[in-house]
Amino acid sequence: MTRRSGACLRCCLVVFAVVSALCVSGPALYWKFNKTMKLGAAASPSCSPCICDCPPPLSLLKIAPDCGGEDLEAKEEMGKKFVDLLTDELKLQEVVGEEHAHHMNITLVEARRVASQYQKEAEKCNVATETCEQARERSEASLIKEKKITSLWERRARQLGWEGE
Repeated sequence: MTRRSGACLRCCLVVFAVVSALCVSGPALYWKFNKTMKLGAAASPSCSPCICDCPPPLSLLKIAPDCGGEDLEAKEEMGKKFVDLLTDELKLQEVVGEEHAHHMNITLVEARRVASQYQKEAEKCNVATETCEQARERSEASLIKEKKITSLWERRARQLGWEGE
């Protein structure tokens, strides 16, 4: 059974290869064959040669000579258009530059405002930290003072016979 399926597979592959080759080269062969058939028919004596008495084609220089190359008014007009285009471009660049400068100024003012706000917040934090530090130092001094007083009272109490815990 395996031998038969292998032979069938080979046969299918061969058919596929032949069909693929025909699909790829078929159109080229068709056009070449078709062209040779037409050339063979044209060589037959049934067709007489063409006799054409047409005037020679006009040259581009005769139709439009130099495209205004010697026309001073046209050159001047084109020069004006070029100058106007350059002027418009410069004006546009100036407007864009002004808009950019305006945007940068607004951004700079905003950055200064935010920096000032952060500076104020930092100063508030510094003041609060100083206040907390002073309160801690006072509390520490008060605690030391209270420990000394407690120690003094405890010593007196022991001298008077208190045994403590």
